Amino acid sequence: MKKLSVFLILYFAGMLVSVAQVNIYNPNANAAQDLEKAVAEANRQGKHVLVQIGGNWCPWCVKLHQLFTTDSSVAAVIDKSYVVVKINYSKENKNLEILNKLDKPQRFGFPVLVILNGNGQRIHTQDSGLLESGDGYDLKKVTGFLKNWTPDAIK
Repeated sequence: MKKLSVFLILYFAGMLVSVAQVNIYNPNANAAQDLEKAVAEANRQGKHVLVQIGGNWCPWCVKLHQLFTTDSSVAAVIDKSYVVVKINYSKENKNLEILNKLDKPQRFGFPVLVILNGNGQRIHTQDSGLLESGDGYDLKKVTGFLKNWTPDAIK
């Protein structure tokens, strides 16, 4: 029992350290400006905007970001159909003005994903908890979600 307790303490301490060291979300970023640029770029390229909202403090935010950037099949769908913008939510900067404009997606917890069309209109908000399986994200669910909201899928 003592070995299990030590293992669990070390495991969770390691998770906290790894989360504390990430720099995915920038609390100092101008979220309104970043979102405006992403919408303009999506419009120019005929893509949608994938708004990824979370914080560096959030282990599930880190897991989702890692899946988006390290799984080649997920990255390919994102690259083909989306312009990604990350919006920080933390004690330093909650970006509530932008979140209010996006219809308060934080009500689903974090991370939360919002899909905008190339004109900046919100077309979907995704509770990322529905994409989970066990202690991570389900590749099939994530890929299905991303494919279901591409510009080609909703023509």
